[in-house]
Amino acid sequence: MSGNINRRDFLKTAGAGLAGAAMTSLPGCSPAGNKEPDKGPGKMEVRTAPDGGKVSLLGYGCMRWPMVKGPDGKDVIDQEAVNEMVDYAYSHGVNYYDTSPAYLQGQSEVAAGTALSRYPRESYYIATKMSNFSVWTPEASLKIYHDSMEQLRTDYFDYYLLHAIGGGGVKAFEERYVDNGMMDFMMKEREAGRIRHLGFSFHGRREAFDHFLTLHDKYHWDFVQIEMNYLDWQHAKVPRNVNADYLYEELDKREIPVTVMEPLLGGRLASLPENLAAMLKEREPEMSVASWAFRFAGSFPRVLTVLSGMSSMDPLIENVETYSHFKPLTDKEIEFLKEIAGLMSDYPVVGCTDCKYCMPCPYGIDIPGIFKHYNNCVNAGDIAQSREQEEFRKLKRKYLVSYDRAVETVRQADHCIGCGQCEPHCPQSIQIPHELHRIAAYIEKLRRGTL
Repeated sequence: MSGNINRRDFLKTAGAGLAGAAMTSLPGCSPAGNKEPDKGPGKMEVRTAPDGGKVSLLGYGCMRWPMVKGPDGKDVIDQEAVNEMVDYAYSHGVNYYDTSPAYLQGQSEVAAGTALSRYPRESYYIATKMSNFSVWTPEASLKIYHDSMEQLRTDYFDYYLLHAIGGGGVKAFEERYVDNGMMDFMMKEREAGRIRHLGFSFHGRREAFDHFLTLHDKYHWDFVQIEMNYLDWQHAKVPRNVNADYLYEELDKREIPVTVMEPLLGGRLASLPENLAAMLKEREPEMSVASWAFRFAGSFPRVLTVLSGMSSMDPLIENVETYSHFKPLTDKEIEFLKEIAGLMSDYPVVGCTDCKYCMPCPYGIDIPGIFKHYNNCVNAGDIAQSREQEEFRKLKRKYLVSYDRAVETVRQADHCIGCGQCEPHCPQSIQIPHELHRIAAYIEKLRRGTL
């Protein structure tokens, strides 16, 4: 995007040509031809694991459960809402639940254990993680492991992951898991049946990923969890992250099952700019924008389950519907999404997925809230760029007013002192203080009228 053309105009111009090409090249493109009769209740799509286990293609990511204020004013998980959502998911065939000691300020496992323990243990799969990010002594790591069992009310883990390896390279992996004896311990736990499947979740550079796969002969990874969606497929933020097509293909070569995280890329693929969303709706009028992303992730045969951090009933019901009447994408539809991803890769957004690993900020800054507001405005084309821009005053006021409504004044970007405590925890390798200072500078220019 250059000169005074704004984001909305750029996308309108670029998208029009793509839409025309896509609509003429894809079969069944007329709205009338895509309407379907009542689909009925459907049945959850399942994938067969190498050991014969039947895993629901939709997995429940327990990282974004709803929070409420507790008696002491602190945020706590709304257990009643969690129970209701788990009941719906379970009754509609969702049997894979992914959590971590690090999720939701350490509350996720307890909530998951409370909700799931109401059902027969053998009827669902629990996935959790060795989240020893800050302290990885043998004692601290073993405590994490045993605390997870207690909080999840279980005596075995179906799927156990080394959490987010790759960000610190091979050295961090060896310190967190090898030098302290934890790999030897987890291998023995797998032999004893207390870990049924051992794997890892990955964020990092290609050389680290390649190294971890060389260890497959030694450790026999039962599965690997990767960030995979149609934007990251060929447009990941390299070199700090790796394109998902490379990750998937390398795992597929070795016949290692894949579990997918961030199919919506923190919600970005559920709230596309208007013209791109319109292109998807023209192709499939009865389908949501988000369902395209879920269909993409589920269309690859090595994928065992696709995790979604559903925080309310609406996305849960929609995602259950998508995978209960699952329709894999055609090759042409996949190419169509790749072209849309090519347009999206030029967007000046912050690559935040709202995972909240960076929280709480010691200075109270609402890091994910700031990035979410900024990204939403960029996606909607509501960014004031220069005084010469049409509707500059209107866009300026709209941004400032909505920013103050979205983020409390004392938690805004200009309060960042650049301590950097957040940055090592970001799985997307975002330079968080830099991005906060960039947004703060932009806002200050808006307020002073010096843009």
